[in-house]
Order: sequence, then C-alpha cells, then structure tokens
Amino acid sequence: MRNKYKYTIIIVLFICSFKSFAQDYRKDSLQIKAYTEIKFTAGKPVDIKLKKVFCDYCSKKQLKLLGEDAVRRTENEKHDPKNKLEDGVKKLAVYIRIAKTDFASINEDK
Repeated sequence: MRNKYKYTIIIVLFICSFKSFAQDYRKDSLQIKAYTEIKFTAGKPVDIKLKKVFCDYCSKKQLKLLGEDAVRRTENEKHDPKNKLEDGVKKLAVYIRIAKTDFASINEDK
C-alpha cells in the first residue's frame, strides 16, 4: 500500500515539474488573426483575397507584411480537401504567430 502512494507521488511530481518547463507562446510571441477568401470555379481555386488583418497596434508596413503572409498561407491551404468547394467562396481564418522581437524589427524605415 505504501508503494502505491510512493509511486503516485512520484508521478504527480514528475507531471508538475514537466508542466513548469512548458513555455507559453504568449510570453515571447504574438498571435495575429487574418481573414482570407478563396474563390472556386469548377472545383479549381481561381482567386485568393485578403479580407482583413486584425491588429490594432500594427503599422501600415506591418499590416501589409502580415497580409502577404496570410495570403501565402492560404495559397498553401487551397488544395486541402476540407477547404475545397465546387463553386463559391471559401472563407478562412488564418492565425499567424510571430516572435515579438521579429515583429518589432518590422518598421517603417526599411
């Protein structure tokens, strides 16, 4: 019976110590959401449009680069079966994670 408690305590301590090493992405990165649309005609993707980048604190250059990244990510997703339509417009939400240091380095001067 004592061994059972001993192993239970060891397992709980192991899980707690592992959890403390896991790093939350919010400490050193940002997550930005963008909406894009893929227009399909006869089952083929015809056009990809950026609808909106949700970032209240971004400069114009940052918004432009984030929008380009969202469109590029949508390009990679356009042949995924869950995103395909025969005819119509498929709306996608794209989540972009970027390190705070990388985000800060995108400035208007360059």
